[in-house]
Amino acid sequence: MTPQQKVALVESVKDRYGLNLALVVVDLPKSTWYYHQKHKVDYEEKYGHLFPILEEIARQHPDYGVPRIMPELREVYDLGVNHKVVERLLGIWDLSILRSTRRPKPSSIRQAITGAGNRANLVAQREEIGLFQVLYTDFTELRYADGRRRAFLIPIIGHTSKLAFGWAVGEHPDTSLALQAWDRAKGTCRQLDIVYAGMIMHHDRDSVFTSYAWTAQLLLEDGLQLSYALRGAKDNPEMEAFNSRFKTEGRSLFLEAQTLGDLIAVVEMRMNYYNTERRHSSVGYVPPMTFIRQAQVDLENRF
Repeated sequence: MTPQQKVALVESVKDRYGLNLALVVVDLPKSTWYYHQKHKVDYEEKYGHLFPILEEIARQHPDYGVPRIMPELREVYDLGVNHKVVERLLGIWDLSILRSTRRPKPSSIRQAITGAGNRANLVAQREEIGLFQVLYTDFTELRYADGRRRAFLIPIIGHTSKLAFGWAVGEHPDTSLALQAWDRAKGTCRQLDIVYAGMIMHHDRDSVFTSYAWTAQLLLEDGLQLSYALRGAKDNPEMEAFNSRFKTEGRSLFLEAQTLGDLIAVVEMRMNYYNTERRHSSVGYVPPMTFIRQAQVDLENRF
């Protein structure tokens, strides 16, 4: 660690632990500390006239680094300053923070959702929902290894059938995990001879569900319609109810799983139970898979 790095570390902790203790811990002589402090004050005083200018540039052009700040100083403010001086002043005055904390511009997908307003929630606009018309999804956290570790589950649930069409478990709630769940859901649809093109997938406006990879796969490749909850969990009660029930009923088994592989095996067992054995009041006290099979038979008999 260089003396400059030690000085910076002492600066960050001295108010909490005291200057003397901080100097001892990093093995920095007090004379060196005071030298750097005096040099810093002298440096700020020497270039103090640049503070309002650099602050203005940082606010007006938050993407600018030193290479772009230099011509701005020359051409707009008629100032010739060494780039090393500018780089150091940005650090001393923490102006780099202004350049790194601006709110990113919303993606075109998010802009489209915002522009659609209430129309972005396709489910809320439907008076009736048919058997295979709406799917729900969302991430939820699972604790395992006696509660010491966590993973994320993303199920995909049918509105009317209550069937868990697909699911995935992983360490991170990212787009890759969501697409794994969707691939499994498509496999279930093919197994049951269900056409998923035209279905509505309802979820919140999480970055995963507004990502290009997710929207391109479901909307463009697979022909689904995407529906967005505008009030978070309040606009996705079916998903919230499933996640809460699934986690409560399997909690002890999840906690007993000691590895991620163990947890995935337990989730698979519980999903199979949920789909093929657990009776659901909303579908006539039969398992979702039984309900779907009966509905398909009834539909065939009509024709």
